[in-house]
Amino acid sequence: MKGLKDIDIAFVCMNLPYTMPPEEAAECVKAFRPKIVYPYHYRDSDLNVFAGALKSEKGIEVRMRKWY
Repeated sequence: MKGLKDIDIAFVCMNLPYTMPPEEAAECVKAFRPKIVYPYHYRDSDLNVFAGALKSEKGIEVRMRKWY
């Protein structure tokens, strides 16, 4: 992910046991710094943990929607 550059919009999935927990998903987003990120496929994950981990990152807007 560190190799990704100039990403405008990213969709990041997080749902254990098959993908990442919110903390890990936020670290991935910090690595490639999209302008806008939509978390999805999060089922029982705490989106506030994800958004909180990115709150201090300037230039990254977290947009949360109801996917279920």
